[in-house]
Amino acid sequence: MWMPVDGGRLDPRGGAVMEALPIPTQETEVLAKPTRRRFTAEEKRRILRLADECAPGQQGALLRKEGIYSSTLAGWRAARARGELDALTPKRRGPKAAVVDPRDAQIADLSRALAKSEARARHAEALVELQKKVADLLGVQLPKTDETPS
Repeated sequence: MWMPVDGGRLDPRGGAVMEALPIPTQETEVLAKPTRRRFTAEEKRRILRLADECAPGQQGALLRKEGIYSSTLAGWRAARARGELDALTPKRRGPKAAVVDPRDAQIADLSRALAKSEARARHAEALVELQKKVADLLGVQLPKTDETPS
């Protein structure tokens, strides 16, 4: 917002001399991103115990004090009734980790060993072929593999 300076004094061009008002330098608070509230199994059991001990009409006060909804409490009660102790712990989100079968690891090891053996066999065959070619070039007669030396 612009306001005239010196009670509306005019500048030489005929307009009022204006000056900018200072902008208030107020610190703005940036709040951290809220995170989902997670209850441990012990906290859930404690709240369920307190809810079970409540007289009629007092459960609402307990829910407000703990900051939870009645549907959350109902879900915890249902899990407790089904005997799901793991249901009282927070569930991990995202894809489940694959269970590694020990046979799969053994198959992978055997596949690597087979590939290594085949590579060594190809290398050995290539060396034998090279020896045959060198023997042909030098005119050396090699014994045949089908004959057994006597």
